[in-house]
Amino acid sequence: MRRDDLARGALLLTCALYLRTHHGHSSGVLLCYVGPGPGFAFLGSLLSLLVGFLLNLFSLLSWPVRIVWRLVRRRGGFRKAHVKKVIFLGLDGLDPRLAERFMAEGKLPNLARLKEQGSYSRLRTTFPALSPVAWSTFATGVNPAKHNIFDFLNRNMKSYVPELATAKVYPPERVLKLGRLRIPLSGPHVEMRRKSVPFWTLLGKQHIGSTIIRVPITFPPDKFNGRLLSAMSTPDLRGTQGSFSQFTTRVGEATFESGSRYPLKRTADGFEGSLEGPEDILHDNGGPLAIPFRIRIKGNGPVLEIQDACYPLASRTYTPWVRLIFKAALGIKVNGIARFLVTETGPHFSLYVSPIQIDPEKPALPISHPSYYAAYLAKLLGTYSTLGMAEDTWALNEGVIDEDEFLEQSYLLMEEREAMFRNALEKTRRGVVACVFDTSDRVQHMFYRYLSGNAHGASPYTRTIEDLYQRVDKLVGLALEHADPDTVVFVLSDHGFASFRRGINLNAWLRDNGYLKLENDATESGRYFKGVDWGRTRAYTLGLGGLYLNLKGREAQGTVKSGAEAEALKQELIGKLTHLRDEEQKAIGIRNVYASNALYRGPYLAEAPDLIIGYNDGYRTSWDAAVGKVTARVFEDNRKAWSGDHSVDPLLVPGVLFSNREIEAEDPGIEDMAPTALELFGVERPAWMEGRPVFQLGMKTGNNQT
Repeated sequence: MRRDDLARGALLLTCALYLRTHHGHSSGVLLCYVGPGPGFAFLGSLLSLLVGFLLNLFSLLSWPVRIVWRLVRRRGGFRKAHVKKVIFLGLDGLDPRLAERFMAEGKLPNLARLKEQGSYSRLRTTFPALSPVAWSTFATGVNPAKHNIFDFLNRNMKSYVPELATAKVYPPERVLKLGRLRIPLSGPHVEMRRKSVPFWTLLGKQHIGSTIIRVPITFPPDKFNGRLLSAMSTPDLRGTQGSFSQFTTRVGEATFESGSRYPLKRTADGFEGSLEGPEDILHDNGGPLAIPFRIRIKGNGPVLEIQDACYPLASRTYTPWVRLIFKAALGIKVNGIARFLVTETGPHFSLYVSPIQIDPEKPALPISHPSYYAAYLAKLLGTYSTLGMAEDTWALNEGVIDEDEFLEQSYLLMEEREAMFRNALEKTRRGVVACVFDTSDRVQHMFYRYLSGNAHGASPYTRTIEDLYQRVDKLVGLALEHADPDTVVFVLSDHGFASFRRGINLNAWLRDNGYLKLENDATESGRYFKGVDWGRTRAYTLGLGGLYLNLKGREAQGTVKSGAEAEALKQELIGKLTHLRDEEQKAIGIRNVYASNALYRGPYLAEAPDLIIGYNDGYRTSWDAAVGKVTARVFEDNRKAWSGDHSVDPLLVPGVLFSNREIEAEDPGIEDMAPTALELFGVERPAWMEGRPVFQLGMKTGNNQT
């Protein structure tokens, strides 16, 4: 975010180095609902290489003993198990209404087979119906007040500035200054902000292994008896949640929400540019590290020349992953990967570069457990995306890439994930395989406007979402191929989808109704609450799901007393906002408003929004309200390609739950998945886990097999 310029981190060097950066154009990542996040890169020094060599040598020598001991322990761990294997196939955002419709039309044969021979149910989601909240509940079996994830964003209690809700990096306490050189003498503390314990950790303690692939909110990676590849909130090398680059010969200025425009210099045989990477914060005011590149126009088309390598640039076709090495002082190197795409060849020339991601073969920070698992997958299957939200929705929103280019990118990423899923299925005889595909979420976000009845006139993208559902149905078939009579298969989504046609700026509504005040009684504010008069403000909103009271003793400049005054204010706001009417459209913009203390119970309740807003179908918090901006209008049209969403009343967007066994729970919720996994392997559900198994205890194997 642009405010991040005030808070860019420090390069951390002890036995290893960490790089914490906030890029100046990451605000749009927040808008695309991942939010600004602390970024850092792990860079190997000479000492870390030596330590790594010694550890690897010890690991190699002790390998036979460890393998035998592990086999003995695993055999004991399955003594009480009802099954040998459980497969969780997560299809983020798969909507029950669309799935039911396409099944009825005969277009989803594998899901239909699961429903007929096993079972199908709509799956209750969380309040709010947001991916980080719901998948955290999936993993832990508890409500948000017990796992501490309530949105993509938290507000800083002192500054009110939004910060990433899922992970936080605390800078080093000691830094050695040598002229312009800054050498940290202590490492950072990296905090996983999701609390509670995921079910795979509990299974691992009983020597039941799990392979967890790209389940959201697993960065930094959990350490447990199993394998894990991190997903949502894993940053790029710039420390953002995904900042693209556009290089162009166009002269005009451009401001992008989640990317930057750079000039291309014409040369005799093509163009020259410079690709910016992470900040060089070993030096005061060092600026970003950069790699020069050239584009030569040859008889058979343009060729990218970068770091002694050449890549043909076919028009509107992505290059393979290009390895990038950013060199800093003291021999430090930061490895990354990116894809390049020519989007325009005449009269102007334009080049899109994906966000520069962590190279899985040489990870610049821990993205897997064990640490070698990321490199193992890359060596076995090829280089792959590591960014938490890799589909570049904001490049499409900004018109830097078009619909076809976005779809090509999305399905390339889906192919990478499918290869990982297939590998895990083939190599897992016993235990858990859990893999989440988020292509289903991203494509619906960007193409919901083209669903039949939503688009004006004929469009080549009318059947894009139908095609998406048919593609993920093939993944279901892949899972079923690896399901024997002692395997339970679950296909689930964390939430469904709704249209997003109109945005509601609740900060503007709060201003109009006297709950939020601006300095000098202005009518509009800047982002991140710039210009808000906190001494006269009683309530505010940020993120996608919640509204907060400006509470004394909690917020730095709180004005509302906790207790009776706060409860009265909440009831007052609930009364006024429930069924809030959009007079221009003659429609209801907000269906319900929920008090979080009526929804949640747990030790992290104080971190939650005070109210959860249940927007109506067609409505969502506005882009500006999500980043703490007060605008002139309360209601406004959503004109972005991002036209579908699930940040609405959770009752409108349940997920789906399919299984090859009969689901006996009458109203299953996503919190039931964790205890179900434990019970299937005969592991006692801990008392703090709120979900309940969807099968009865003592379930027998071999029934209702697909």
